[in-house]
Amino acid sequence: MILNRASWLTLALVLGGAAVLAVLNLATAPDAPLHMPTYAVALAGKYLCFAMLALAVDLVWGFAGILSLGHAAFFALGGYAMGMYLMRQIGARGVYGNANLPDFMVFLGWHELPWYWHGFEWFGFAALMVVLVPGVLALVFGWLAFRSRVTGVYLSIITQALTYALLLAFFRNDMGFGGNNGMTDFKDLLGFPVQAETTRCALLVITALFLCAQFLVARWLVTSRFGKVLVAVRDAEARTRFLGYRPESYKLVVWVLSAVMAGIGGALYVPQVGIINPSEFSPANSIEAVIWVAVGGRGTLSGAILGAVLVNLGKTYFTSALPSLWLYALGAIFIFVTLVLPRGIVGLFARRERVVVPDSVSVQAEPREATG
Repeated sequence: MILNRASWLTLALVLGGAAVLAVLNLATAPDAPLHMPTYAVALAGKYLCFAMLALAVDLVWGFAGILSLGHAAFFALGGYAMGMYLMRQIGARGVYGNANLPDFMVFLGWHELPWYWHGFEWFGFAALMVVLVPGVLALVFGWLAFRSRVTGVYLSIITQALTYALLLAFFRNDMGFGGNNGMTDFKDLLGFPVQAETTRCALLVITALFLCAQFLVARWLVTSRFGKVLVAVRDAEARTRFLGYRPESYKLVVWVLSAVMAGIGGALYVPQVGIINPSEFSPANSIEAVIWVAVGGRGTLSGAILGAVLVNLGKTYFTSALPSLWLYALGAIFIFVTLVLPRGIVGLFARRERVVVPDSVSVQAEPREATG
């Protein structure tokens, strides 16, 4: 795998930025001019988790042509898996002092732990569920959808219906996931207090490392022969099928991979924001993720990360300075990018390289040799 200049710059900014923020938080006095407050460190970690979601969306939308309006579902499922582990770590330190049941279950009158909560007291099991739950859901959904050759706007609507159905399900108190309030009041993560400055900084750096790892995996995938066929499926699915390939298989692989990437982002998101509730399943979150990718540059990978960070920085500013105008600003940004910057911010500076910018990709699938 050969990394271009944009890829090296992306890795350097993500890792270097996270390291600098951590050092400025831990190695400077609270009243020092360069001191980085702990809330800003947590906010940066939140942005990087959103960048993982954007990267996952860009992988399926930019290179496979699958416009997903439901990727927030995978992000939220990974978050709930981590939230269940964190709730189990509270033990008897909860409000009700019940070592066996989370506070919300005691409040709702539950008398025993549901079967699907068992195992989440171990981090290894929770980490497995972070990957397995979104992956299995994506595998089942993708196999049914792609096998039926559902494409275009119909697939987008189905993905949005999926996340909305999960939103309604997780709102129910009898589901055993905290209902409307969700899960919060986390104490420890692997024995480390989640509110401590050192834990916050460690989570930021770990998130940056995972984001860079996902970026490298995605970059390797789209520059490989698999990626070339994937782009061919996006641009001319019927012709690719005629050449002997099975587009549904390629779509399914990249779909499941992107779901797992989003789930890992959700798992790292929860301990840094301190809460997980059904609002994370909101279809609006999935639509925002698509906007992040469009702003940064669809099909560039680096642009997905850049768009997620920049748009959320703007959201943080506007929701505090001009809260009533934020949604208008977001809509205006999307319209502006669509009309003026169809390739996004990265597209302004990117050379006309193969695979990097969708409009400049010229990839033809090589026909397979006849067998038998």
